[in-house]
Amino acid sequence: MQILQLVISGVSQGCIYGLIALGFVLIYKATETVSFAQGELMMLGAFGGLASMTFMGFPYWLAVISAIAAMALFGVLLERIVIRPILGQPAFSIVMLTIGIGYVARGLITMIPGIGTETHTLPVPYKDMIWKFGGDANGIGSLVLNAEQLVIIAATAGLCALLFAAFKYSKVGVAMQASSQNQLAAYYMGIPVKRLNGLVWGLAAAVAAVAGLLLAPITFVHANMGFIGLKAFPAAVVGGFGSLPGAIVGGLIIGLVESLSGFYLPDGFKDTAAYIVVLVMLMVKPNGLFGEKLRKKV
Repeated sequence: MQILQLVISGVSQGCIYGLIALGFVLIYKATETVSFAQGELMMLGAFGGLASMTFMGFPYWLAVISAIAAMALFGVLLERIVIRPILGQPAFSIVMLTIGIGYVARGLITMIPGIGTETHTLPVPYKDMIWKFGGDANGIGSLVLNAEQLVIIAATAGLCALLFAAFKYSKVGVAMQASSQNQLAAYYMGIPVKRLNGLVWGLAAAVAAVAGLLLAPITFVHANMGFIGLKAFPAAVVGGFGSLPGAIVGGLIIGLVESLSGFYLPDGFKDTAAYIVVLVMLMVKPNGLFGEKLRKKV
């Protein structure tokens, strides 16, 4: 039961990494750059849900929808106002800009009196719901499942299925795939590439908000919860930076390795396990598990 308990814990944590990594991959495929603000977008989504429930009095389901929609709009505006003017500049400039966006977002939240410097509980309806299986009369050796972990796994699976259907069967999704393959060719075929880039940033922000709302019941809502994005980045590398399924698989691998190493290995290995996995992956398979092999002919 113990190993199964660790696997479930690792899978649920890996789902969070995978969702954040999805944002990395979506933006990379659209603009060929990396946004290091994904963690902070996740944090803003969690604060959006908290504000909707505690200050506006929204029920849970409406608060979730409101927070996701608000973050999607924020992502679109962020691309239009901040990112688009510097597209075409060296990738290093855009990367530094996204790092700056993250710092600004964290700073603005921290400046809100009585909210930004505190740790908050997101009042979800499934809080403290626990099921036990097996074990003795005292519960020793039993498998303990809590609703927070199961909701994370179920929501991630549902969101992945929804994204798969959207990219495969909707016109917008197919246009996004075409734009990610070759933006110039897509533009000449009449696809509004710039508008699609805005939608991609909105989609990445919405997915980050989902991750924040799922993670909040476990780690609470606070200004520094966006640092988890630094652990989601290895997930995108392990899965292959251009692959959406790879982001989820990479997240699950990082989550499982972290969970198992935290239990079986000495203290300290848990925090470094993700980066050790990345180093091994880069040595064995530099493009990641699902990454495309790109070659340049001179």
